[in-house]
Amino acid sequence: MSEKTNKEGQKPAEETVKAEKQPKAEKQEKKKGEEFQKKVEELEGKLKKEHDDYLRLMAEFETFRRRSAEERLALVGSASSDTIKGLLPVLDDCERAMDLLSKSSDEAAREGTALIYNKLMDYLKTKGLAVIEAKGAKFDVDLHEAVTQFPAPSPEQKGMVIDVVQTGYTLNGKVLRYAKVVVGA
Repeated sequence: MSEKTNKEGQKPAEETVKAEKQPKAEKQEKKKGEEFQKKVEELEGKLKKEHDDYLRLMAEFETFRRRSAEERLALVGSASSDTIKGLLPVLDDCERAMDLLSKSSDEAAREGTALIYNKLMDYLKTKGLAVIEAKGAKFDVDLHEAVTQFPAPSPEQKGMVIDVVQTGYTLNGKVLRYAKVVVGA
């Protein structure tokens, strides 16, 4: 007989207790492993949620930043538009003065007025101002405002701009002031 079994062929009590404790230890270990796995899954879920919240917050902030920049640009554009719009009557007065001075014999006044007009116009052009060329063009509702209709001297001039009463301007491609025109009927 072997040392591990007694005379009657049974295992000693010590080994029986060890054999019984082993499945208990395995069960406890398995239980701890399952609890650990649940904890890991729970923490992974929380991490995913926090990461998702972080991404949403960053996207929201980026949208806010972009919108704020656009609003600032619009405000600056609006302010410059208002300022330039306020200078248009000065341009009109300069044009009228140059027309009157062209019939005058005062060369110095004519040159001085032309110099001031050209400097002002050049500066405004750098800011995006452009003259709407209307005389002789086909009447366009998007650029012209018809002040009156005049019988066209020839059939080709029907629907064409015959005369410009007030010059029109665009600022960066948008109409700042419509050209007031006389249209051939």
